[in-house]
Amino acid sequence: MGNLLGAIVPGIELSKKAENEAFFFIADFHSLTTVKDGDLRKENTQATAAAWLAFGLDTEKNTFYRQSRIPEVAELTWFLNCFTPYPMLANAHSFKDKSGKLADVNAGLFIYPVLMAADIIGYDANFVPVGKDQRQHLEITRDIGTSFNLKYGEVFVIPEVIIDEKVMTIPGTDGQKMSKSYNNTIDIFLPDKKLRKVIMSIITDSTPIESPKDPDICNVFSIYQLLANSEQIVAMRQNYLGGNYGYGQAKQELFELIIERFSSERKAFNDFIENPALLEQKLLAGEVKARKIIQEVLGRVREKLGYT
Repeated sequence: MGNLLGAIVPGIELSKKAENEAFFFIADFHSLTTVKDGDLRKENTQATAAAWLAFGLDTEKNTFYRQSRIPEVAELTWFLNCFTPYPMLANAHSFKDKSGKLADVNAGLFIYPVLMAADIIGYDANFVPVGKDQRQHLEITRDIGTSFNLKYGEVFVIPEVIIDEKVMTIPGTDGQKMSKSYNNTIDIFLPDKKLRKVIMSIITDSTPIESPKDPDICNVFSIYQLLANSEQIVAMRQNYLGGNYGYGQAKQELFELIIERFSSERKAFNDFIENPALLEQKLLAGEVKARKIIQEVLGRVREKLGYT
């Protein structure tokens, strides 16, 4: 749900604007910094693709592809590595957040921002919409590209950063930011029984059922109000404040809301999962388009560096 509400839905909405041609990729190269299980990676990649398509991503208008099927991005990353100063990467959030336990930091994690830079300037991107937590990485991308251009001329398009102030922080089942790292996610595509079990595991306090409850400090209500309409939100708030309304009832209402609101997307997701050939077809089409663009950019880089 965190990825859906924070990235997929707003990303698709932005791509619908007539003047925009958007590039969306599944970051399966990036995932290798933490995920070492190949079968799990394939499963995650397939599920991610199905989720984007289930929510209506137009693959005719936009470019949708797997990062790992574009080998040129790895070559470009190497070139950019050789122009990226060590202190810049040592100060990157992706490294500093884990630098307290260096034994768990691999080289891939350290150069994570450089691969991200290749993912952006490798496609002549003009604008990159991000949440506040990714701003630093985009500034690193701009710095790397600008430094290269100062030395070799206008090789890269330097992207503008669009900070989406409306990007939501989605609370997880434990009240922290929803994240797989915290194991507190809600997967709306789970079968009904498994989804309900996850919803029922949301952490709440021990206020007795007959007592009034404060909806503004409740994890269940925090998630519910992100999905419900104004009338539903008012009704549930009144239930909390009126007493004789248990958290189990609130969780059941949240479960039913998710099933109702995402019924068509859940069906579409399962249809794609059951038809991997169609998923492959759509991804391959995007990969052909993506490779054509990055090959042109890489050609400019290779020429400047004497590799032609």
